[in-house]
This record gives sequence, structure tokens and C-alpha cells, in this order.
Amino acid sequence: MHCHLDLYPDPFKIIEGCRARGTYVLSVTTTPKAWQGTSQLAEGCQRIRTALGLHPQLAHQRAHEIELFDALLPGTKYVGEIGLDASKGFKDHWDVQLKVFRHILKSVDRAGGRIMSVHSRGSAAAVLDELKGISGLPILHWFTGTPTQLKRAIDMGCWFSVGPAMLATKKGRDLVSIIPKERIVTESDGPFAKVSGKSLFPWDVDLSIKQISDIWKCDERKSEEILTNNFKQLCIKNNSC
Repeated sequence: MHCHLDLYPDPFKIIEGCRARGTYVLSVTTTPKAWQGTSQLAEGCQRIRTALGLHPQLAHQRAHEIELFDALLPGTKYVGEIGLDASKGFKDHWDVQLKVFRHILKSVDRAGGRIMSVHSRGSAAAVLDELKGISGLPILHWFTGTPTQLKRAIDMGCWFSVGPAMLATKKGRDLVSIIPKERIVTESDGPFAKVSGKSLFPWDVDLSIKQISDIWKCDERKSEEILTNNFKQLCIKNNSC
């Protein structure tokens, strides 16, 4: 439920790999201008959907694309990657990030809601503040907040996408152990996320199944069944099966 297909060196090779394996992918974008081209990459691939996004790390450079975001929003059922980032080098642009994020959420709310893949690095509390009262279904991508913030997100109805890179850390595993099983979906966050120095591919979410099974203390087949059902429930909620 979170992968940057257009940012791989050879996206067509990745798409063919997904097609051959029957992998379902939510292909997120980092700018509204990237949405059309990224959508065209996956034309004819029934198991790949493209989300419309404006990444918080690019908000200060691409805030002028917010009108394009609004124009494109009716054409997609998914929004992402959006959110806030208070990490070093990006917190300096917090005011612009917040303005862009608020605009996007208001647009989504007016449009009746969307499934949203949301970035919240160093900013979980602020992201949850902004999501309050907004229609749609937020999936917090690679959540790194505190257990208290996690509980708040759960109480708000948020979902969570987790991948091998998140599950490679003790903090990530500890957080996943708290999240209700029925609110978890998998992600790769490739090509940015890496394991052992290598970029993850969309199908590397299979690694997550083993890691999640260890956390849940159940066999991999059962974990895969739960995660698959979660994905189906998302599709039903979003009327996108």
C-alpha cells in the first residue's frame, strides 16, 4: 500500500515483475505533476493503482501545484504521499508543509474522502491533529511516533502500512505488536526503503509476512490470510475492488 514505482531506475521492469507475481500495488506520487505520467506507467495493470500526492519534503518547492492537485483529485480514489515531516532539514519549511497539508485534507474532505497514505516523520501529533474530523481513511505509512500517539491514531480509526524496513527495527516491531491486526496492511516504500543496503521491490512485502508472523506468534499462512482480508476490506471501504 505504499511504493514509488515511478522512482525506480527502470519502472517498466518493476511493473512487469509485479504483473508476473500478481502483486497488488498502491503507487504513490510525490508531486501532482507526476501523477499523470505515473498513472500511464501502469495502464492495463489491473492490480496497480496510482495515488495523487504532494510529499511534505517537497512542499516548499511544489506548493504552487496545489491547484493541479485539486483539478486531478476527482480522477483518483487514492491520495498519497501526503503529510508532515519535522526531521532535520525539513522542519525549516514547516509553515509551508502545514499550509499544503491542510489544503489537501480540506479538498479530500470536500470530495467525500479518499484512502490516504500519510507521512508523519517526527510529526505524528500534528498529523493526527490535522486529520481529526476529515472524511476518508488515513493509512499512516511507516509510523514512528510514540506508543501514546499510536493509541491515539488507533482510537481515531487510522490504519497502518508496515514493511520490511520498519520491521527491521525494535521500535517498529514494538509498535506493530500494539496495532490491531485488522488495521495493518503491507508496504515496501521502495526504492527508498532498504534492507541490508538494497532497495526493496514491491514483492518484498513477502518478507513482512514472516516478520509479522513472528510478532503475532502465528504461522505465515494465517498472517497472510489476515493481511489479505485487510486489503480486501480497504477495497470495500473505498469501493475499488
